[in-house]
Amino acid sequence: MSVLIGILSTVLVVGNIAINCIPLFFMGIFRLLIRLLGFDALDARLAQWMDKIIDSWALTNRTIFSVLKLTDAQLHWSNADALSRKRWYMVVSNHQSWADILFLQIYLYGRVPPLKFFTKRQLLWVPLLGQAMWFLDFPYVRRMSRVQIEANPELLAIDRQAILSACEKFKSHPTSVLNFLEGTRFTAEKHRGQTPRFKHLLNPKSGGLSQVLIALDDRIHKLIDVTISYPGGVPTFWELMQGKCPSVRMQFDCLDLPDSLRSAGDDDVLRKQTATWIESLWAAKDTRLDSSATTQATH
Repeated sequence: MSVLIGILSTVLVVGNIAINCIPLFFMGIFRLLIRLLGFDALDARLAQWMDKIIDSWALTNRTIFSVLKLTDAQLHWSNADALSRKRWYMVVSNHQSWADILFLQIYLYGRVPPLKFFTKRQLLWVPLLGQAMWFLDFPYVRRMSRVQIEANPELLAIDRQAILSACEKFKSHPTSVLNFLEGTRFTAEKHRGQTPRFKHLLNPKSGGLSQVLIALDDRIHKLIDVTISYPGGVPTFWELMQGKCPSVRMQFDCLDLPDSLRSAGDDDVLRKQTATWIESLWAAKDTRLDSSATTQATH
């Protein structure tokens, strides 16, 4: 039975992407022509219409997951009454599985504007999905090691410009910008490969976040700090599609940006203060995950 559910849910989820890509690609090509002609106001309006396709994708996936009962979502909200579809948000989260993005899109749907997230340039070549994210102005960044950066510091400037360019487009209408601050998915091997400061998390990288704050400081309403855990184990794609992800726990904390970040003035000062703040958020997140793991072990 689980195999049949897996096939059905996979067909529906992939079909959902394909169906929503049809109007998106037509609108995206038309938008490219609009840009060439210099109609900036129409370009901004069209971008807003295209974002509604993200809503369509998220709502359909939520329906699929609900009808097929693929998992039990345990959602906990803090200060959620402050959320609005008419404001800009920064969203940060720990990262364990490809499913994190799916769950974030599904369960933030309706509360905040559509999510747009930092994504690796390699994903640009993924059929349909990569081109869709490009049309929707998702910031494409490179995954670089410290050795690569030291050999060619200009690589950082290229990524920084990509983020700033995307944020300029985000200014035209309310947007939620998602950043997985760990930079990659958590695994035990990756955890051992660094000098870890946390038990359940990789060390956060706040550079991308500080760039968004620099570009959108006057618009960002709140930061939404999301803690995701999988009590039954982190699922693979096929396990989730078969309904073999017993539950996902998501804690949404809606936080004000510290006044020190709002008034930092100097970009270097803002980066340092952002790193300090994120370190404290990650320490609290690690404690929550440790508590969740302990509770699970005692049951």
